[in-house]
Amino acid sequence: MILAAGRGERMRPLTDRTPKVLLEVGGKPLVQWHIEKLYNAGFERIVINHAWLGEQIEQTLGDGRRFGLRIDYSREVQALETAGGIANALALIGTQPFLVVNGDVFTDFDFKRLVPRLAALAESSLLAHLVMVPNPVHHSDGDFALTEGKVEADGRRRLTFSGIGVYRPELFGPVSVGQKAQLAPLLRAAMPQGAVSGELYRGVWVDVGTSERLAELNRLVTLTAKTRS
Repeated sequence: MILAAGRGERMRPLTDRTPKVLLEVGGKPLVQWHIEKLYNAGFERIVINHAWLGEQIEQTLGDGRRFGLRIDYSREVQALETAGGIANALALIGTQPFLVVNGDVFTDFDFKRLVPRLAALAESSLLAHLVMVPNPVHHSDGDFALTEGKVEADGRRRLTFSGIGVYRPELFGPVSVGQKAQLAPLLRAAMPQGAVSGELYRGVWVDVGTSERLAELNRLVTLTAKTRS
């Protein structure tokens, strides 16, 4: 699942007429980078939720066939936040563990790394597996601690949650369809039971949350492309 329902308030006026995930990075929509990487990792079906200007997302991406996979859409009248959006889409996702990535991040993370985690969650008591990254300057306090492969709510060495994770549907049991809900409280409730595992990724990862970061990311991608050519 790709989360794409956010309004993108901090990126206005860019997002007044364009959904944040359709803003271009290196000449193509931000969300397309995820779709192509998911296809290369072997995923055949993606669910995308949307609210603000969601019809543009559907018109741009279509049913996914041109990317070699299938895209279904979970439509929200108003954004239901992270956990609410996921819970609302479970009817499309099904009953097995699934991968989720925030649509407004850019990364070179290889989603193939999480395929074994999908199987592991199905056969264990774990409810979630999170990809953590070093804290960026704009989020220096981090989110959670990572200790011996388990994610904890408190700890000395806090890291930032990347927005990439694998979940079992049971994690979202407390959230009703159509209810607004955040993901962090659900994760914190599961952490004391050791039900949230994690890993640290030190590669390219950018939270494209402001127009300044978008511009800097485009400079980085352009420079990288020139270097490779």
